[in-house]
Amino acid sequence: MLRRFLIARSMDPVKAAKMFIDWKKWREEFVPLGYIPDSQVPDQLESKKIFLQSLSTNGHPVMIIKTNRHFAPDDQLQFKKFVVHLLDKTIASAFKDGREIGNEKLVAVLDLGNIGYKNIDARALITGFQFLQSYYPERLAKLFILSMPWFFVSVWKMVSHFLEKATLDKVVIVSNEDEHNSFIKEIGMETLPEEYGGRAKLVAVQDVKLDQCSVVD
Repeated sequence: MLRRFLIARSMDPVKAAKMFIDWKKWREEFVPLGYIPDSQVPDQLESKKIFLQSLSTNGHPVMIIKTNRHFAPDDQLQFKKFVVHLLDKTIASAFKDGREIGNEKLVAVLDLGNIGYKNIDARALITGFQFLQSYYPERLAKLFILSMPWFFVSVWKMVSHFLEKATLDKVVIVSNEDEHNSFIKEIGMETLPEEYGGRAKLVAVQDVKLDQCSVVD
């Protein structure tokens, strides 16, 4: 865990120590139970927009976000808790017998297929990235963005300004057949849902049962 903070701060021990202290204080205040239970994020879970698959070809847990089921939330605090709930649960899904088997990082798939203007929520994207960068350093292996419509390009350009270079380098906008084939290969046929060319079924995050959800304390 400490190594991730060091990497995130270019191996500068002073900056890494500050980041770790800030993280620990945030974690104690924002996640006092050690995890965010389903009961604290009911509105976000209701839409069934997040799916948690098994491990990718490289051993990373895979989270899929169906953006056409998302609408800008009225309750921003609940949404922030939802981001923590998702990240914690995705990471926890790569634990077995108390040991992390998911190679420390996660793969996210942002599916923009069939979205309309009502589904666009730049604030939510920025919040998610900011949490990743500030409180989950070096946890993102890769983010695949699928089916980006023309009207979302300007939104992404704005959101990308909030991303550190290390984060932006992990983003792949899948826009041609070669990139799609690489996407399938990286996720793996047994993990990728059928609608994306794989053999698996989509599994809603709330239907995934884990022994523990607190893995970053």
